[in-house]
Amino acid sequence: MALPENSKLMSIRTFLKRKAEFAPGHRLVFTNGCFDVLHPGHVDLLRRARALGDSLILGLNSDESVRMLGKGDDRPLNTAEERAFVLAGLDCVDFIVIFHESTPLELIKACRPQVLVKGGDWPVDQIVGADVVAKAGGEVHSLPLLEGYSTTAFLEKVRG
Repeated sequence: MALPENSKLMSIRTFLKRKAEFAPGHRLVFTNGCFDVLHPGHVDLLRRARALGDSLILGLNSDESVRMLGKGDDRPLNTAEERAFVLAGLDCVDFIVIFHESTPLELIKACRPQVLVKGGDWPVDQIVGADVVAKAGGEVHSLPLLEGYSTTAFLEKVRG
């Protein structure tokens, strides 16, 4: 069964056309991840990330990219299109671009955000693209995670 159209999911080319229309001073926030099973920790992080700027672009790992990360033979549980559809339902997410590489570095370089955000399990010096964003005068944040929520813990609970 086909999913309804998702206006927040777009190619990097389409996003860059939209970005060209941003008002001067617009603060673009970037974050990325697999978001395989959306949980309260994800929603909390995305809301706080969006609060750091005027719009939030989410780099979403493709199915192949999730598999490259070694999260397990059965991952992702949901396809990239399914994950993007669920994420698009959140008001705090403005744009979604699927990337196929193992890291979002090329996507970060292309969209040039003013703010780069990852969850607190990532030290700032290990966040992919932190050097690129900082060198351009932007900010990099490692936001504390909502304790007790992770996809891995959720899957262990379900499988247990």
